[in-house]
Amino acid sequence: MEQPIFEDVNVLIKRRHEELEELKQKNIEPFKYAFDVNANSQDIKNNFREEEKLEVAVAGRIMAIRRMGKASFAHIQDTFGRIQVYMKKDELGESYDAFRLYDIGDIIGVKGFVFRTRTGEISVHVQELELLTKSLRPIPIAKEVTNEQGEKVVYDQFADKELRYRQRYVDLIVNPEVKETFLRRSKIITAMRSFLDGKGILEVETPVLQPMYGGASARPFMTHHNALDIPFYLRIADELYLKRLIVGGFDGVYEISKDFRNEGMDKTHNPEFTMMEVYVAYKDYEWMMRFVEEMFAHICTKVFGTLQFNFDGHAIDFTPPWNRVSMIDALKEQTGLNVLELSDEDLQALAKKYHIEITKQSRGKLIDEIFEITLQDKLIQPTFLVEYPIETCRP
Repeated sequence: MEQPIFEDVNVLIKRRHEELEELKQKNIEPFKYAFDVNANSQDIKNNFREEEKLEVAVAGRIMAIRRMGKASFAHIQDTFGRIQVYMKKDELGESYDAFRLYDIGDIIGVKGFVFRTRTGEISVHVQELELLTKSLRPIPIAKEVTNEQGEKVVYDQFADKELRYRQRYVDLIVNPEVKETFLRRSKIITAMRSFLDGKGILEVETPVLQPMYGGASARPFMTHHNALDIPFYLRIADELYLKRLIVGGFDGVYEISKDFRNEGMDKTHNPEFTMMEVYVAYKDYEWMMRFVEEMFAHICTKVFGTLQFNFDGHAIDFTPPWNRVSMIDALKEQTGLNVLELSDEDLQALAKKYHIEITKQSRGKLIDEIFEITLQDKLIQPTFLVEYPIETCRP
């Protein structure tokens, strides 16, 4: 009878703990404090010259091991990619003997010189080997096999989306291309800051804990301040405090912040999320639309070097000016009706036609729901939606 997979995992964990104890008995520290790195996998490959003996110190997580008796190969992964390392028993002595206790997932540091193997792969010939972290839990490793058609086939991939989101650290190890998303996000925020700072707009911080939440329509998370013996709320938006700074005399302020809304969850809504809000004195929404177009163009150019992107089968163009769409005019074109002129009964009848549940919505909210059902998915290019009901922008 086939054993459950969790038992196999437990066997692997038990073996790694045994290896940990054996390493300690050999006076090998399994969790080092530091290792002086002077190169990374990308730099090593980019700077390699056949005629030079480049000496490097590099560290990373073991992602593959190939043992061959008195010599071994391994691939280690750092922030920038993977590099192969080559070890020989007669050069490393006891540290090579201890290498039999290393596993995929362990983090090592190596010092040596760069060379090209017979198969043409740029590698590090290891002269010093140190264990930096012993991994006590196995990591899922995808296996790549090239079929007869020359196509790469991936087996045992860590592909469960829910599990990847819950264990993002494992996802980053096993699917290193995910790291690019993190790097791009950081670059986007940096570019956004540089644009806003360049416009003379001041970055500020406002309270996360608030005695009265506001600035949006949402249910807050609630906590208690023991010293004051009063309830506090995690902010749902930054708006009110930022506007007070405008009242206080600043011409422009912005904040990139964490906000919290104690409501539903789906793939596009999280109870804890990051938001940027900016407020500028003496300007109207027409100016703000042009400002946002300019900011997006700056970010796209700085981070990606282009304003055109392919996404979900669509060619998206961020080149200003963007489309301005009137909600009322768009609905009239779609339905043949001016929703502002409809009676309450006729508006509700139109909503029922699109299977919208009638509760206690205001007229404005009902118009917004009709628009969402009939037209929202058709707005593919960057678009400003204007002339929407005032109820949808009031808390």
